[in-house]
Amino acid sequence: MTREILVGAHVSIAGGIHCAFERGLRAGCRTLQVFLKNSNQWEARALTDEDRRLYREAQRRSGIEPVLAHTSYLINLASPDGALYRKSLAAFIEELERANFLGIPAVILHPGAHRGAGEAAGVAAVSAALNYALDRVPPPVAILLENTAGQGSSVGRSFEQLAAIFGAVTKPERIGFCLDTCHLFAAGYDISKQAGYRNTLRRFGRLIGCEKIRAFHMNDCRKPLGSRVDRHTHIGQGFIGLEAFGCLVNDRRFAAVPKIIETPKGKDVQNDLMNLRTLRSLIT
Repeated sequence: MTREILVGAHVSIAGGIHCAFERGLRAGCRTLQVFLKNSNQWEARALTDEDRRLYREAQRRSGIEPVLAHTSYLINLASPDGALYRKSLAAFIEELERANFLGIPAVILHPGAHRGAGEAAGVAAVSAALNYALDRVPPPVAILLENTAGQGSSVGRSFEQLAAIFGAVTKPERIGFCLDTCHLFAAGYDISKQAGYRNTLRRFGRLIGCEKIRAFHMNDCRKPLGSRVDRHTHIGQGFIGLEAFGCLVNDRRFAAVPKIIETPKGKDVQNDLMNLRTLRSLIT
């Protein structure tokens, strides 16, 4: 009997956030990632008690857990533009509150882009935003910082940058990390072979601690190592290849850590089915 692994996909919330579970079941998900609102709009309809009831009933019927949320792409907590920074912070706080309302345990965040202000300024801005948000939104919701590919002026490409943000947080127990395989590779971390995978995780462990990894984004990379270009592709069909994903799904340290695909979508759930099947086939 093949050991089951905690894999799932990012799925649409069209028709209501509770509809995500039916899509997840059709794709063969054991865990899910969703947006809490339209990811390309600032405003969102307030969630109601009925929304929460439908969400919790759908989750209970599906047996899918945990569910993770991903923040809007508009949010930039590293921005040097005061107006955008304040708007981003307000939107981020709202998303944390929505997660708490539904019972979603963690929200995944891209740190943002410093837009020419410099890495140090970007790191300081993100840290300040996290502290402000955590002071205003009570537990249990946690924040998972996602590593970036390093495209443009994005913050969070290196483990050193992530460690600097984490080191300035006043409530570290509510901060974790989501490692994206495509972003790692594009940023220059060669995880394509077993030795590189081990070295990369060893480096993260020294700087931050592997116990702080609370999620993975499982994406192959359409661009070469160190390109700093964020382009996801299907598992085993990019420059990373299958070996890295085999290392990850067989790494017992992360057996209980959700592994979410953000690979290209196709008609209905066929691409998600294919990618999750590929990950499951790598279990040894």
